[in-house]
Amino acid sequence: MTRYIDEDLHGAEFRECDLTGARLIGVVMQDAVIDGFVTNLVVNGVEVSEYVEAELDRRHPVRVLIRSEEPADLREASRQLRAGWAATIERIRRTPGIERRSVNDEWSAVQTMRHLVFVHDSWFRRCCLGSTELFTPMGIGTTDEPHRGAHGLDLSLDPALDEIVSVRDAQAAELEAWLDEVTAVQLAARAPVPDDDVWPPYARGRSVRQCLGTVLNETFEHHRFCVRDLDLIEAQEAE
Repeated sequence: MTRYIDEDLHGAEFRECDLTGARLIGVVMQDAVIDGFVTNLVVNGVEVSEYVEAELDRRHPVRVLIRSEEPADLREASRQLRAGWAATIERIRRTPGIERRSVNDEWSAVQTMRHLVFVHDSWFRRCCLGSTELFTPMGIGTTDEPHRGAHGLDLSLDPALDEIVSVRDAQAAELEAWLDEVTAVQLAARAPVPDDDVWPPYARGRSVRQCLGTVLNETFEHHRFCVRDLDLIEAQEAE
């Protein structure tokens, strides 16, 4: 493990890094931001992950529905997520151009929605429905090769906001229609992931419920990130 002793890491940024097992001893940490998949985090002898998760559930009750095994709860989660995105899209429309602005090298709003187009095609259609159809060309997927521009994705596209919203509305309607009919038994079944090398290959062996969970979690988390960045942009404009 790399060791940093008496180093000045003021303002350092760790992006897409695996810090599992990292130990920070005798450090000064003020105004720090940690955003990611964090579990078993001990701060000054106190395990804080449960506190963080409880506070996130309080702020975003839809998270509790997303974790449920009950089809009715999952249906409600999907509807709430769709409503949340609809409100954010209306907010974006009030400031033309803001949808293409990014903060701190994060995705812009349109890039975020294009990624969710890809998430629906890959984790819902392929993993929950067993579809072998090509992905929607406008989708933005993983940066990993050879999946980055594979299976119908067209990296040269630059669709307008209305075009992206139209695709996302159709996908949301498709998901909700499926959720209206799905049963707990179907959710518990092994996901019908096609036996090929199309993304996501590591989904094989998971249940339909687990794959659906990825769709719902991605929809929620990316909406949270999008709102966070819109807030930052608007705060900068107000200064």
